[in-house]
Order: sequence, then structure tokens, then C-alpha cells
Amino acid sequence: MYAQIIVDIAHEAVDQVYTYRVPEGMTLARGMRVQVPFGRMRKEGYVLGLTQTAEYAQEKIRDVIAPLEGYPALLPELIDLAREIAHDTHCPLAEALRLMLPAEMRGGRVQVKTETMARLLISGGELQAAMDGCKNARKRRLLLELLSDGQAHPVAEIRSLVSDARAGLNDLCRRGYAELIEQEILRSPYPDTLTQAPDPELTDEQQEVLSELLPAVVRGSGAFLLHGVTGSGKSEVFIRAVRKCLEMGRGAIVLVPEIVLTPQMVTWFRARFGDVAAVLHSRLSAGERFDEWRRIRLGQARVVIGARSAVFAPVEKLGLVVVDEEHEQSYQNEHFPQYDAREIALSRAKREHAALVLASATPSILSFARMERGDYTLLEMRRRVHDRPLPEVTVVDMREELRLGNKGIFSQTLLMKMDECMQAGRQMMLFINRRGYAQFVNCRACGEPIHCRNCDVSMTYHETDHSLHCHWCGSVVPMPEQCPSCGSSYIRSCGIGTQRVEQEIRKRYPNAGVIRMDNDTTSGKDAHAKLLSRFRAREAQVLIGTQMIAKGLDFPSVTLVGAVLADMSLNMPDYRAPERTFQLLTQVAGRAGRAEHPGEVVIQTYTPGHYAIRAAAAQDYRAFYRMEFARRKRDLYPPFTMLARLLCTAESAETAQEVSCLLMEQLQAFVNDHPSLRRRVLFIRQDDAPIRFLRGRFRAQVLIKLLEHPDSREALEYMQKLADGDWPCDVLLEINPATMA
Repeated sequence: MYAQIIVDIAHEAVDQVYTYRVPEGMTLARGMRVQVPFGRMRKEGYVLGLTQTAEYAQEKIRDVIAPLEGYPALLPELIDLAREIAHDTHCPLAEALRLMLPAEMRGGRVQVKTETMARLLISGGELQAAMDGCKNARKRRLLLELLSDGQAHPVAEIRSLVSDARAGLNDLCRRGYAELIEQEILRSPYPDTLTQAPDPELTDEQQEVLSELLPAVVRGSGAFLLHGVTGSGKSEVFIRAVRKCLEMGRGAIVLVPEIVLTPQMVTWFRARFGDVAAVLHSRLSAGERFDEWRRIRLGQARVVIGARSAVFAPVEKLGLVVVDEEHEQSYQNEHFPQYDAREIALSRAKREHAALVLASATPSILSFARMERGDYTLLEMRRRVHDRPLPEVTVVDMREELRLGNKGIFSQTLLMKMDECMQAGRQMMLFINRRGYAQFVNCRACGEPIHCRNCDVSMTYHETDHSLHCHWCGSVVPMPEQCPSCGSSYIRSCGIGTQRVEQEIRKRYPNAGVIRMDNDTTSGKDAHAKLLSRFRAREAQVLIGTQMIAKGLDFPSVTLVGAVLADMSLNMPDYRAPERTFQLLTQVAGRAGRAEHPGEVVIQTYTPGHYAIRAAAAQDYRAFYRMEFARRKRDLYPPFTMLARLLCTAESAETAQEVSCLLMEQLQAFVNDHPSLRRRVLFIRQDDAPIRFLRGRFRAQVLIKLLEHPDSREALEYMQKLADGDWPCDVLLEINPATMA
């Protein structure tokens, strides 16, 4: 028997299948990880197939050293998916296969955790006789009593109850009464308590949606776009569809865009399904992630809830994939190999005969356009559960506030409504999509902002440590006393962030509990869940946060939401800025009034007439979609076109520029040689990247805009070949990147 193996080295030079001999007595299967000799090294590899014959001379074929697990780590469907990713992104197959496994499995960096357990080997009359013979051996009798239930007990637990227990246990083992065994224990990311929850009564809209969705789950086909207003009960639809999967003996994957949403979703699912639900996300410890992955792979957990990478979970007999808050850009992986979890979900659903649900209160323009084209079936939920009203939204023109002499960060309207909320003993959420205290620091004398030494961006002032932070590379420097450019001492902070909002709230309401959620307060393990639990337990009346608090969270006592500065995302230099602004404002508004008390929302803005602001205030998705779709058609932005760039990063600006100029020449020549492409290319441009210097490296780019057409793929394939070339700097192809920075 011979094994066809891809060696776990992500390099084009070895991106091929190698033949190894399977030694006598060794059992292998497709998808297994193995250790093999490679050159003078021992390397890990993946078994892609087994054959009875080999094309090479026997003396040239080397033996597999050993399997790394007793089961295939990779499902056949995931091997096929990895081949598809490798083909589409032009990455080595080993690189794509790595996506399917916990990173710590490679190199044996994580192992199965075991614990020494003691259990009795005798029972009934034998046990009674042993007990009777212990009249003068109190410790032995006590140990026999502790173990008399026939269960295996951790030795550590026994030692906490019996002094010098190990000697007594060894004595029992010598007498043949007991044995010590090593038993696997799971590193669980969940709280110890598991409260079962009853099924709520379905609304008419939920029943109507399920009447279309459940037959598709049974058929094992169908792609749906579930458009439901905030608070309409989309999560209950997911739960009922997952239950149907489990009844059929199939599994399900539920993706959420933010780690902050994962604990809430896991709590809901575990309350209904128990330990059959598993979780996968980057904030788990290496051991927890490995154990959760093994529970899924071995079929002990058949429902997976997780962030982007959970789309690769090894769920056998997949019956349903749900992508919640499908509009979120966090589903797009910017690291190599690049992928979009929504596209991977669609590919898995088609390949494994599963139903797909993309769900959002604010679907992406691309997904809604695909629905209109017929790619997805539209399911709608227009009303909140129990017919609760959507919150009342007030738009405040901050220009008028300034004209009336209000130079503070809160409008008079928001201040009045905050006072009312606090007096009523209810909770409120304040949203501003920038962490830190001040957006930037500049010099009043020369006007220069203080830039990061490693990046061509201004630094953000953080009041908590009186330092300047770069939110791109993470560098931190003390707040200078003098301007680095001109030496002036007239330095001031400008703009606002979450820390400034927190400071103002604590001044106004000194006795109120305040919780701030941003990347600075949620970096620790389980930090998201702990902060949200405190807020849910009413330990604080005010929750201040960035976009991580804007979606999916359900707090019954929140009746007021304030968007402190709605223009922050609107003024980003990105064609998607109106879409992201509408989505953020609509989502954060949806956190108010989700229980018996009606909700209110205050949106503070300097551009109250912008169509994204108006549509968000009216919570009218279709109105926004029509205006945004027309704008993109007029200005030729995606989905009518594709934007792609070859991004060059180097240690010197000259190298980045030289390589990008060469790439530009070759790409322009390729387009000129293909008449069909010339009709599809709207422009090709070479220049510095918007952020010219980032994380200590200079950046230049070749940007191309093409009409969305099958012919355009030829140009993208050629650009990937260029990116894979031998250049004196790093070159990366990005297609419709999540950010154009």
C-alpha cells in the first residue's frame, strides 16, 4: 500500500503530492496526518489518497514513519474545499489545508490533557469483605467508601479529602482492589452551570419563514437571505432549523461576526441543546480550541457556533450553515490565503448538500443584489417579537448645537433623554466607533499631528495611561511635552473616543455604574463575556462601546441608545462608507426597546441630510438599498465592477515603488494584448498606498478597476501570477479588499 501525501510545507517548490510506502501493520486512511521523512528532516503531512501501486522505483520510495492520530483529521469534503481554495487563491495546498485544523496541532504544540483517576475493581461481596477487613486500617476503609460508587475519581480530588491518599491508593492497587488510570479530560470554555430553557412560542412570521426553510433543510439544498428587523427573533429561527438537522442525524454551523456575540449565542444554543453545541473562536486557549475541535471531529458535538474560521469546522453530515449578521466585513479574511467566509459557507453547503441561510437586519448590497438576481430566496421578518414597536429615532444636527453655544460632545436632546433614563432606573448604550480618548493630537503652533514612527497615521491619545497609541501597529509612546516638529509646547488633543465619552458620563452621573467595551478593555480571556454579564446583571446602567456593541446583543432593560458621532464612519475614504454607516446606525438603534418598555435612539450628526443617515433614522433598508444601488451603478462601483490591487510592501520606499512600476508595466501590456480585456478595464493606476508607511514597511500599489464580467477573471488570474513572481519585496493580490488603506 502506498500513500499520496502533501507535506506540510507552505512553499511552491514542494507544492506537490509525494508517494510514501505504508509499512506492514500500519493502517492509514485518507485525511490522516502523518509524520514522514523529507530530505534530512521529519515533517508532518496529510494523506490525500492510498494506492496499491507506485509510479516510482521501490528504492526511491521511503516509508511513512507514523500516523499522528488514530483517525482522519481532515474530512474528504474539507480536503476538496482546500483544493478549491488553493486553486482560487493560488496558494500552496498545504497552506489551504492548515485552515481546516487548529494551528496548535501542527508541530504537536497541543496535546490531549489527561488526569490520573482511581476506580475500584471489586464490588458486591468482595467489596464488603474488603471493608470488613479494614477495621484497623481507617484510611483504607475511607478510600474504599469514597470509591464504592464504582465511578472513577480524580486522584487530586481524593487527596484533598484524605491525607496522604496516594500511599493508600497504591496499597489498594497492590491488593488488587483498585487501579489508577489516565483519563482524558476536556478543557471546557463554558461555565459549569447549564440551564435548560423551554421553547418560546413562535410568532406568525417565524412560522412562515420556517415553513420555507425546514423543507430545504430536509431536502439538503437551498440558499436563503433572511432579512429581519432587529428584535424580530431570527435566532429562534436558527435554533428550530438546527433542531431539524439534529433530528435528521445531521450537523450545523452557525457563524457570528464578532467574538462578543459568541457567548450569547452559545448560551442560547446550549440552553436548548446541551453539550451537543461546541464553540470555536480565537479567544479560546489552545487547549480549549483543540478539545472543542476534537469533540466536533469525533461527533460528540454536532452544532458549532463560532467566528469566521468556524466555517472550516469538521462537521460530518452537514445539514445547515447559518451566517448571522452576514453584512459584516469581519467575515472577510485579509491574511493569506484570503477568503470570504460567506463564499466558503456557500461552497460547503453546495458540496455537502446542506441549506444555507444568510441573515441580517441590514443585508450587504452584494447579497441583496444577488437575491434580486435569483441566487438566494428572500425570507422576511418585518415585525419585532410580540409586535413591539421599533425605537423612536431622533436625528440631532450638531451644527445647530454649536451655533447655540453647545460645545460639548452631547446634544441637549441626548442629555435630556439620558437624564430621564437614569431617573427611571433603566439602562442605556452609547456608541462611538473609535477607542481612546482623543482621535489625534496636534500642535497649535505648526498644525502638525503627531504621527506613529512605524506608520503613516496619526496616533490616538489614551487618557488611561496618558500615552499615544497607534491602532495599526500597537506602538505606545508617552504624551510629549513639546511638538516633535517645531518644539512648541502648545499641544492639544482633538476629536473624541470611548474614553472621553466614559469620562463625561462619570462626571455627569458619578453614582452610576459605567462599563466601557472596546479593544482596550476586552483583550483578556473571556473579557467580552464578563463585561456583558455585568451589564446584563444590572451592575451598570451605562454601556459605552465601539461597533462590538452595535449588533446582535439583547438587553431587555436598555431603552435608550445614543450614537455620539454618526459621521465617523461616513467620512471614511471608502466607497462602502454610506453602507457601513447605515448598517452600524440601524444595528445599534436595534438594541433599544427589545422588551416591554419602548426604546429611543438619538443620532448626533453634522450631516443630517445624508441619505444613509435619513434611511437609518427611518430604519428603512429598502429605501437605502435603492439609493445606494443607484449610486454604485452610476459611479461604477461593486457589484457592477471589481476593484483589485497588487500591494507591494518593502523596507524601502524605492523598492516598493520600483516593483509596483514594473508590475504596472506588465499588467498594462497584458491588457493591451487582450482586446476582450481592454473593453472591461476601466483604469489601471500605480501610486503609493493610502497609508504609505505601515508597521515599519513602505507600501505602494497597482490598482485596477474592471467591469464585473467573466472576461475580467483573466486579468485577475494574471495578477495572481505576477504576485507569485520572484520580487525583492512582498507582493499581495487583493480583490475587493475589506479596506483600501
